[in-house]
Amino acid sequence: MSSTLTFRITLRFAALVTATTIGVLALGGWLLDAQMQRGLVIIQQTEVTELLAKLSGTPPEPDAVRSRILHDSQGDAGLFLIQIHDHTRRVLFRSENLGSAYLPDLPTEEPGRRLTLPGVGDLYLTEIRSANWHIQVASPLSAQRRLLQDYLQVSAALAACAAVVSLGMGYGFSRTILEPLRGIARTARRIDAENLKSRIPVPKVRDEITDLGALLNAMFDRLEASFEQVRRFAGDASHELKTPLAIMRLNADKIRTRLASDPEAVAALDDWLEEQTRLSRVIDRLLFLTKAEGGALPLKLRSLNPCVLLKSVAEDAGVLADDKNVRFELGPCPTGELRGDEELLRQLVLNLVSNALHVSPPGSGVRLSAELDAAGWTLVVEDEGPGLPEAELLRIFERFVRHGHGTSADHGHGLGLAICKSIAALHGGNIRAENRADRSGLRVTVNLPG
Repeated sequence: MSSTLTFRITLRFAALVTATTIGVLALGGWLLDAQMQRGLVIIQQTEVTELLAKLSGTPPEPDAVRSRILHDSQGDAGLFLIQIHDHTRRVLFRSENLGSAYLPDLPTEEPGRRLTLPGVGDLYLTEIRSANWHIQVASPLSAQRRLLQDYLQVSAALAACAAVVSLGMGYGFSRTILEPLRGIARTARRIDAENLKSRIPVPKVRDEITDLGALLNAMFDRLEASFEQVRRFAGDASHELKTPLAIMRLNADKIRTRLASDPEAVAALDDWLEEQTRLSRVIDRLLFLTKAEGGALPLKLRSLNPCVLLKSVAEDAGVLADDKNVRFELGPCPTGELRGDEELLRQLVLNLVSNALHVSPPGSGVRLSAELDAAGWTLVVEDEGPGLPEAELLRIFERFVRHGHGTSADHGHGLGLAICKSIAALHGGNIRAENRADRSGLRVTVNLPG
């Protein structure tokens, strides 16, 4: 199971938890502000009620009003700013904490309002009217603002903690959720050409993961049946195709003796035999590819010395190079071991060298070398031919892909490099081709694990 999916689920879980926490804290701040507002209105209304009770029977004159409520207004100076006027808006009383500021008269339909009074600050004003009085009581909002600011700081700290904790929770959550998928991945990795019987354990609980496991098991059943069909085809085709060809060749050899007096007929028969031989080689190579790609080709794995293998190939390559008037060079080979099938690896290297010799013009050179690093072995074949266009490089290892370069008009059937790719894959490696950067020519690289 890809760690990227675990990472994405962790981040999304953490983002969801953090966003939810921030939303809840924001809602809490709004409710706190609204509750403080309601509480402040209740306190102010209580204060107005007390002032109305004290002013009961008091004539609407400044001195009379002042004498009645001055003491109480001074005692509540830290909580309230008080202003009283009559219906003509004549101010009868102002508390000393108002300074030179005056509270504005509110419309009849508006019993309270937030406002900013120059020289005083942010206030909430409540105004209640009676038969003789307009009583205005305002309270500073500084304490409420400080409380909300403290709440905001605490909320920010809580949101940060929630983000950190949710990352850990999200990672554990994603690991738990994806564990069934990791089990599916482990089982799928165990299934190969030599082990087609393994299946994904499917629990009795019906859910999406169970359905996926059942679906994959059905696919593996079909895959196993397909592999069995490939194996049977490889064996049947080897017998059904090669045996008739062998009989045809024997019969042709018998006919040759009867046609000895007819040179033209003998030449035609020789052409037919040559095509029959080519057909046999095509069948052999197709059977090889079918077995390799179908998992029906057994590997005889053992520890090899790549240097010995390359020297053995170099002997045959030297003969082929002399015949084509091409220089062949065996580069340095480090000391080490490689686990593989000697016969198949020899076929791979010899195919690559033969292909390089084929495309190399007379007087040019072909070089075979090997490198060893922490990742494994790298076998390199370089030629000095014309190279290939980039579009053809992408298809060079496909079946029946042929190119117009070479010294012979009749060379192969486009299966040699496909076989090389299959042999490399059977050994857990890969193969690639690229045009040389230093000069004209092709560079084919085979990477094999050590």
